Amino acid sequence: MAWTLYIFLMIWTVCRGEIAAKCSAAPNDRFDCAPEKVLNKEECEARGCCYISEDDGLATGQPACFFPPDYPNYKMIDFTETKFGYSANLIRTKHTFMPNDLMKLHMDVFFETPHRLRIIMKDTTQKRYEVPIETPKVNEKADPVQYDVQFTQESFSFSVSRKCNGNVLVNTNVAPFIFADQFIQMSTSLSSQYIYGLGEHLTSINLDLNWTKLTFWNRDLIPREDANLYGSHPFYLGFEKDGSAHGVFLLNSNAMDVILQPAPALTWRTIGGIVDMYFFMGPDPKTVIKQYQELIGFPFMPPYWALGFHLCRWGYNSSAMTREAVEKTMAAGIPLEVQWNDIDYMDAYRDFTYDPDRFGDLPEMVKEFHNKGMKYVAIMEPAIGLSSSPGSYPPYEDGLKRGVYVTNETGQPLMGKVWPGTTVFVDFTNPEAHKWWHDMFKAFHDKVPFDGAWIDMNEPANNVHGSLDGCPDNSLENPPYVPDVVGKELRDTTICASSYQNISSHYNLHNMYGLFEAIATHDALVKIRQKRPFVISRSNFPTLGRYAGHWTGDVDSTWKQLYYTIPAIVLCNMYGIPLVGADLCGFVGDASEELCVRWSQVGAFYPFMRNHNTKDAKSQEPYVFSKKSVDAIRKATLARYMLLPYMYTLFYKSHIFGETVVRAPFMEFPQDQNTWTVDRQFLWGEALLITPVVEQGKTAVTGYFPAGMWYSLVGGAGFESKGEWKTLPAALDTINLHIRGGYIIPAQEPAMTTTEMRKNGMKLLVALTKNGIAHGELYWDDGDSLDTYEKGDYTLITFSAQDNTLVSKVEKLEKEAENLKLNVVGLFGIADIPKEILINGAPALDFQYLQNEQHLKIQQLDLALGSEFEIKWSFSSASSSVKVEL
Repeated sequence: MAWTLYIFLMIWTVCRGEIAAKCSAAPNDRFDCAPEKVLNKEECEARGCCYISEDDGLATGQPACFFPPDYPNYKMIDFTETKFGYSANLIRTKHTFMPNDLMKLHMDVFFETPHRLRIIMKDTTQKRYEVPIETPKVNEKADPVQYDVQFTQESFSFSVSRKCNGNVLVNTNVAPFIFADQFIQMSTSLSSQYIYGLGEHLTSINLDLNWTKLTFWNRDLIPREDANLYGSHPFYLGFEKDGSAHGVFLLNSNAMDVILQPAPALTWRTIGGIVDMYFFMGPDPKTVIKQYQELIGFPFMPPYWALGFHLCRWGYNSSAMTREAVEKTMAAGIPLEVQWNDIDYMDAYRDFTYDPDRFGDLPEMVKEFHNKGMKYVAIMEPAIGLSSSPGSYPPYEDGLKRGVYVTNETGQPLMGKVWPGTTVFVDFTNPEAHKWWHDMFKAFHDKVPFDGAWIDMNEPANNVHGSLDGCPDNSLENPPYVPDVVGKELRDTTICASSYQNISSHYNLHNMYGLFEAIATHDALVKIRQKRPFVISRSNFPTLGRYAGHWTGDVDSTWKQLYYTIPAIVLCNMYGIPLVGADLCGFVGDASEELCVRWSQVGAFYPFMRNHNTKDAKSQEPYVFSKKSVDAIRKATLARYMLLPYMYTLFYKSHIFGETVVRAPFMEFPQDQNTWTVDRQFLWGEALLITPVVEQGKTAVTGYFPAGMWYSLVGGAGFESKGEWKTLPAALDTINLHIRGGYIIPAQEPAMTTTEMRKNGMKLLVALTKNGIAHGELYWDDGDSLDTYEKGDYTLITFSAQDNTLVSKVEKLEKEAENLKLNVVGLFGIADIPKEILINGAPALDFQYLQNEQHLKIQQLDLALGSEFEIKWSFSSASSSVKVEL
């Protein structure tokens, strides 16, 4: 008996030691084996997983139940080389804890381009939902390539590394791969703790890897840190330790969680579709973003007027109030490009109507704005109110006849509740809905000649959960795993996940709802106006930037939210949506005067600049504040307008080459690790650094200046930075702007509208390097016609400075630029007053030299930009052209 007990104890000790060994992963290297519910020790171990209790030192966010290294996984078989790359099958012999897991998968690996790798894994037995967006197709394997992909067979995993230096970008051997009907989970190591993207969330520019969960399920919600918001972008850019950068994109539109942990590691967790992953090799951040946009499509070219100042309010409840806002803004000397109306203008909050009592003269008001050189934008929503009696609301009845609405399980239009009361929801995946949407837009535009469309509430938002009739009790409404959505149910403040759209269930298409509406709206405006469309959408998904811009939603009027707008704007540019902005002064709550001034200064450098607030808050139009504050807002707005030719040129580069308009400092200076977390400053393109005040009561601001020459537009001499932080004065009327040495920025004399401004003289701001070199360019067209670049109807002029000479080269000229005149050149970095200045060989008539600022301003040039010019300056032998002030 004693001997038997001894043998038992020995076996028990060995087994316990083996269990301890396989469950000895470091806390940060543990991957959750109970994602769908909390398990106790017995339940966890029954899954074949490891368990640690809170009493054993479990930190916040760390999983109590986690995978052991020997957890059953897929095995790779039938590995074959193909004309595209590789293919293989993946088989599983043991089921996981998720129902309906797939026991056999097929994998295809595509070497699509030298810098883009694609890996697809899908069911071999039946077709599953795949995201219906266009991506480039390839016909053969790229060779050579910049990446290396390796696989393990027995316990399937793959790794992607950089061929030139061996940097491992992803490695999925850290946890088992699970693929069930309504649950897919894949984990990977990360190359560093610096990753960016995975929006739309309220985050700093670099994501927090301390057990952070990011949820993707588009939702109508006042932005906050712990919530899923208006958009879903399962794309991230990651740094490697040597400063190289790469990108990863999971093309999946289902509800999703992404879990970040300090290992560093990441877990993708989605509840449908397939695995369709892209890897972009960069090797620098700007190139990664270009490669990503090559896949999803380059952004649309906005009309020039879209870059002006826009004014809106929920609460302009009559045309008289709307006119008053325009008159007071202009009387304050603040340029106003576009006036908007929120849902106030509608008759009973119904699309394609206007209230006959309060807005009876809406068509006349819009024409008045046009006569002032302004534009007008109206809101449209995807929830269509029902007719109260036959014939009372033709848009609803026509849509019903044409079958354009989302349907419930019985095939009837799903009923929800939004602003008009009981509503139905347009199914924009239905081609007939696109035709109907166009017809409704056309009929309304024939009455009210609006210039652009604001599409809101298009997540879609719903004031009841699911529908007025509830939602069925099925697996689409109650999947085995629900991502960490606000409300804990997919139907919360939206429509039933099981409702049906033309190409699939809403369960699959929810995150794309706003994208499909944006496409329909974009196409309708093009056909109706025969000009560039202007569309601003709240809901967003990859490829939105091809059709529309975005604003960051119903943000609170707080200093914290002001700061968060900077990473939000930068990240949207990374997602290929450069026309983006946040509501100046915030939308929800009362903005203090100081906050509104500082927000207007930051917002003057958003690509999309709009002041908008809710009807329950105090007025925050620029003219309501003190003279000092109005002057400060005017000063910032005029600075924006002056620089619009440069911003427009950046949009051209975005449209044609996939560059970003606004970018974080790390995009330009990836080898300077100090920039990797900077998100209280941002750049326009390569050349203009904006350092705003985003904290209450501050009259100075600290900013980081990467190595190089920097010149202040506010005043003062340029300086050479070795990569350092500098504290700058920032009175209430000041936002610090610095031009980077080596660049030339085209500018123009501002005016109250861009229609008027485009007739004014141009300026060049020339910021020289230590060696006296700079370059830049100007893109110009009529600002409104379709496909001007594609048709060749544009002007492109390049500028370069070297050896005390500034020259222009007309790369291409069209008639719109024939009358453009260059009146002023400002040269930064001129150490002494020149002895002689020659304009095309003739002496300059008018110039000023500021010794303290090392700035030479040459005026009254009257040079036709359609003709090439040369400006030369020379010095006495005792002086030189560039002197650095430290």
